[in-house]
Amino acid sequence: MESKQRMRGTTREIQHHAKELRKRMTLAERIVWGMLRKHRQRGFYFRRQHPVGRFILDFYCAQAKLCIEIDGPIHDEQRERDAERTAWLEAAGYRVIRFRNDEVMELSHSVYERIQAALEEQRTNRPKEPR
Repeated sequence: MESKQRMRGTTREIQHHAKELRKRMTLAERIVWGMLRKHRQRGFYFRRQHPVGRFILDFYCAQAKLCIEIDGPIHDEQRERDAERTAWLEAAGYRVIRFRNDEVMELSHSVYERIQAALEEQRTNRPKEPR
């Protein structure tokens, strides 16, 4: 029997880890997930803990090629690694927006507005489809 095809060059281990992360989202991730689900009515569908290559994106919208990363305290110790990850994703055509946990918890309205602005920017910059 043929095994399931893995997405975008990921490994089984990465897919398994992404599935586990979806089961145990942080409070900040749950807050952002609640915000992102509202965008479905506008045609933007987000996936959570989405594997791309060797990375697992916290949230990803394929229509906008938008990645949203929620950074907890551990990210203070891995700034260089995060910068390399962002550079790799941007070189592959993705747009990355990062928010800190405390920003999500204390300024959720501002976080929502920045996400909204990024989606609107994508909508206005998207090439029109031929009729």
